[in-house]
Amino acid sequence: MKYRTILLFGAPGAGKGTQGKIIGNIPNFFHCACGDVFRSMKPDSIIGKIFLEYSSRGELVPDETTVEMWQQSIRNSTQAGRFHPETDTLILDGIPRNMHQAEMLKDTLDVKAIFFLSCPNLKKLVYRIQRRALRENRLDDANMDVIQHRLKTYVKETKPLLSFYGKELVHPIDATQSPAKVLCDILRRTTKL
Repeated sequence: MKYRTILLFGAPGAGKGTQGKIIGNIPNFFHCACGDVFRSMKPDSIIGKIFLEYSSRGELVPDETTVEMWQQSIRNSTQAGRFHPETDTLILDGIPRNMHQAEMLKDTLDVKAIFFLSCPNLKKLVYRIQRRALRENRLDDANMDVIQHRLKTYVKETKPLLSFYGKELVHPIDATQSPAKVLCDILRRTTKL
């Protein structure tokens, strides 16, 4: 079964997690943030160690590990009754992160829309990431070198996914607006899907 899916897309700090958490609380939507799945792992587990090793350098976790972890999380959420694939729309944040992951998931995801949270103001992105590091105790967001590396990785590996899925699915959203206005823009377009 392919999951009906909406992708929240944008650079680190663009607000994907903020919007995903809100939308995930609306009936018939289920939010899954790949970064949250990794951060919930025990740091001394095999996958937890892999995540810490890569995230501390601002690098992406290897694709096979990422997709395997995500699939396990979705299975667990389905078995626990949190995600109902027959009726829920899956809101994804942080996966797929590159072309290889998108290829790996093409038989799993039925992507209906991509909400591209665009924030061309680099200083604003960095400020948001650093604020998140303090608020959420995310060590991977605290180091400026790591932040710069993550932003470069996004441009090189993740942004090309917009072309992979095709512009007819992409809905640009101005992420410099207030979170409430961003949410209104997403929901207005979601009702037309």
